[in-house]
Amino acid sequence: MILAGADNLRLRAALYRLMREFFHTRGVLEVETPILSAAGNTDANIESFTTQFSGHRDAGTARRWLRTSPEFPLKRLLAGGLGDCYELGRVFRNGEAGRRHNPEFTMLEWYRVGWDHRALMDETCALVQQALALQERTATVRRLSYRELFLQGLGLDPFVASEAELAAPLAAFSIDPDGLVRDDWLDLLITHRLQPQFAPDAITVIHDYPASQCALARLRDDGDVVVAERFELYLGPYELANGYHELNDAAEQRARFERDNARRRERGLVEVPLDENLLAVLDRLPDCAGVALGVERLLMCLAQTDDIRAVLAYPFATA
Repeated sequence: MILAGADNLRLRAALYRLMREFFHTRGVLEVETPILSAAGNTDANIESFTTQFSGHRDAGTARRWLRTSPEFPLKRLLAGGLGDCYELGRVFRNGEAGRRHNPEFTMLEWYRVGWDHRALMDETCALVQQALALQERTATVRRLSYRELFLQGLGLDPFVASEAELAAPLAAFSIDPDGLVRDDWLDLLITHRLQPQFAPDAITVIHDYPASQCALARLRDDGDVVVAERFELYLGPYELANGYHELNDAAEQRARFERDNARRRERGLVEVPLDENLLAVLDRLPDCAGVALGVERLLMCLAQTDDIRAVLAYPFATA
């Protein structure tokens, strides 16, 4: 059994203090939003926990979903005019347990009004650098577009390469191709071929993803291709953060949620109720950028361990 040592528990506490001071000095308000919701995450690659409310029916929908992130309620606050805000709290994802995943973990998520994803990339790098300083460490920063990542690392253009060309560099991994689509091959190339090559002492920031991977991000016509204005940040080979220049078009977001549920049906997964409270106000969301950062992943990097259980007081098996 692996348990976090006292040093790693103290490191977590120090990181929390650093994060709160980081945002306090920048005028970003800490908030707390519900963990249980009548709506869930439609992403076909994420499974949620659910629970059943047994009280009076006037209290609302009985079936509740444990949040996979605080994104939707935070955006509702932004649409109401709150301004820059963040939340540091627990989130839950079903079926994810092992050396790098725990079904219950901590997420830091924040939003900056009037910013795009590029400006938020800078702030996310600054936060990670300050966290590294807790351990008297620093890192170089490497930024490149999604297209540049593939061209430099594999000699492939991810926007025009055929699925056969995308699958070829993965031949040694004996991957079952049944049911895989283009975006699956692109994701596998990142996790199996590109991500392991990231320098351990470097922050790598990838931006401007294929439009098919837009999630909740805005799209931009880049001339020959349309890209999603989002970024992912890695410290060494570990993915730490995922950020967007946020979409504020309710009709488009509803269509994306419905496409997610169609994908879930194709995979035999349970469909998830849409967050109608979010969709009702999304058109009022100000121009903003937001990012979610996995706190345990950052702690793993700071503690120089590849086992998430080493930074948890009690992992899932002994919780």
